[in-house]
Amino acid sequence: MKSYKVLLASFLALASVLASCTDSQQGTSETATAEQTAADSSTALKDVFQQDFYVGAALNFQQASGKDSGATAVIAKHFNTISPENLLKWGPVHPEPDKYNFGPADDYVKLGQQHDMFVVGHTLVWHNQTPDWVFEVGKDNPASKEVLLQRMEDHISTVAGRYKGKIHGWDVVNEALNDDGTLRESKWLKIAGEEYLERAYRLAQQVDPEAELYYNDYNMWKPAKRDGAIRLVRNLQEKGVKVDGIGMQGHWGLENPSIEQIEESIVAFSKLGKVMITELDIDVLPNPSNRNGADIDATFDFDEKYNVYTEGLPDSVQQKLTKRYADIFALFYKHRDKISRVTFWGVTDANSWLNDWPIKGRTSYPLLFDRNYQPKPALEAVLNSKPKTSSTQ
Repeated sequence: MKSYKVLLASFLALASVLASCTDSQQGTSETATAEQTAADSSTALKDVFQQDFYVGAALNFQQASGKDSGATAVIAKHFNTISPENLLKWGPVHPEPDKYNFGPADDYVKLGQQHDMFVVGHTLVWHNQTPDWVFEVGKDNPASKEVLLQRMEDHISTVAGRYKGKIHGWDVVNEALNDDGTLRESKWLKIAGEEYLERAYRLAQQVDPEAELYYNDYNMWKPAKRDGAIRLVRNLQEKGVKVDGIGMQGHWGLENPSIEQIEESIVAFSKLGKVMITELDIDVLPNPSNRNGADIDATFDFDEKYNVYTEGLPDSVQQKLTKRYADIFALFYKHRDKISRVTFWGVTDANSWLNDWPIKGRTSYPLLFDRNYQPKPALEAVLNSKPKTSSTQ
């Protein structure tokens, strides 16, 4: 009997090990299958629009480091340009006066080089995600104009200088305008005046003369803001300052702005240089404030009535999203002689910032790939938005 129990225990142990191995292999297989499907699905976006404009995505820390293997497959398959979502903003890359955190940015640039991509830097000067110490001398004691401008120049020299020849285009200044076209009353403007704008672009050009330099902002389809951006860029250009183009952030909804409104700004901005469609995503969720654009300070408490698709996107809304992307990309193709780049703000729905803005914890569906790295119907619609006779062979 004792021998029988020993044999039985050994058999059960062996069965447990085999089951564990099988489960592990199955889990690994399922993950690999999902990644392979993401990599193999559909024609590549970058190939379809190869002769028209770059197509890219903004990467988070995990994606830039290669730790999100599913996203890596999508990135390598579909995109030929990348932008950093947060890792090159002042706070993450330069958190303290004498401290720089270049590890994530180095990984990001390396990824772009490995896949021969057009690498974008975002952003050198912004009013958000900039540490308080930049604007102060001691706690709550504002820095002087001279001190602030020197800190800005040190930051640009160090960051842009490190990636000279590796980052091909910089959002030098981000979101310096109000929606009415006037300059935002940021700490940059209050302390340094309008001079900070000119100094930022001149130094960026000095540090890396070959890099393209952009102005980037949201709600650029609004006539007043569009006119303000034109004034800002034209004023700099007339002073001999290099500004190569304007980035129109595409944080749009299912119906607004209209295709006509977007088109008017594309045409207007093209007279000053290149036009980039940046930070593209389509918000399908209810809007708690009828807000437009991406003012990240406009946040709200969680309310279930603004988180209505927790179990998945209804087919009727999926169809609206699909048509919206098809219409938008048809417009982009129409103006392919003006647009140099289209960049989605994220890779999949799972890591979109719209899951947490303007309300944390929502389930959002703004991109072309779902939470399992699989293409949504909108991807096929985008691929088909280009006339078949003009498709890359």
